[in-house]
Amino acid sequence: MTPRTAARLWALQRLSAAYLAIAVLVHLATIIYAIHGGLSSAEILGRTQGNLAWLLFYASFVVAVALHMPIGLRNVLSEHLGWRGRSLDLAMLAVALVVLGLGAQAVLGVFL
Repeated sequence: MTPRTAARLWALQRLSAAYLAIAVLVHLATIIYAIHGGLSSAEILGRTQGNLAWLLFYASFVVAVALHMPIGLRNVLSEHLGWRGRSLDLAMLAVALVVLGLGAQAVLGVFL
């Protein structure tokens, strides 16, 4: 990996981490609000289904995770197992796509 690519991955992981910190706080605050409000699962789904704001929020959450997690995993595998090169890049791309696909399916399931 070139130094420029490494720097870009480092920056992307830090940016996604900053976004995820905020998104997790919003998510937890929403859960706490719903629980303290005595909302049932059906009532929560009733509020999220068809709500474009929640769709965009959780879709961006999924994208941030799909970017953040494979970069960190890539570093761990490279440092601890010595795995480097194109096979590692392709494996992390596959991990990112799986996370993105499963996350999108969950988000759409709640939205639709």
